[in-house]
Amino acid sequence: MTVPSGRRERKKAATRQKIADAALRLFLERGYDAVGIRDVAAEADVAVTTLFSHFASKEALVFEQDEDFEQRLTQAVTDRASHEPLIPALRREIHALVRHCTADGAAPIWRMIDESPALREYEESMRLRHAESLAAAIAADLDLAKSATTCRAIARFVIDAYSLAREAADPEAAVDEIFRMIEAAWEVTSQAGMP
Repeated sequence: MTVPSGRRERKKAATRQKIADAALRLFLERGYDAVGIRDVAAEADVAVTTLFSHFASKEALVFEQDEDFEQRLTQAVTDRASHEPLIPALRREIHALVRHCTADGAAPIWRMIDESPALREYEESMRLRHAESLAAAIAADLDLAKSATTCRAIARFVIDAYSLAREAADPEAAVDEIFRMIEAAWEVTSQAGMP
């Protein structure tokens, strides 16, 4: 996550993190459905309005790094070296995200998400938004010169690679396997001379 520079920004980020930590602790202890927004606000020692100034919904508390992940994905495109091909840059970022989401302690969180229809639905809408942001970043790169459909398809494949690899027995190997297919698809569009 980007470190805020000013005192006010640091304080705001600390409050946001305190709320997210309190929420996750309560969700894992009592179950997601058994915890209300007021419970989280009380546990974090903040007003409900403060909680909502940092998080738009109860589901957003579980995915508190959502914006950071989305930014990292688009920066994998926009901040890569001019000579670096797109797909290896995206593969590297997906590897990093998968390592983060499969680290020790992540399994109970993913079990909670899998058991909650509201969290699964939120995750799906988040993934679609990430894919659209990633597609826009790819399309904006004039050196890539691909159709909007190609950019959106590759972005969806990349986002799905993250989700599929996270669930695999060997997430690192799964990322590599999936990205071989993504790279092949990307190359086909290049060889076909698609705009």
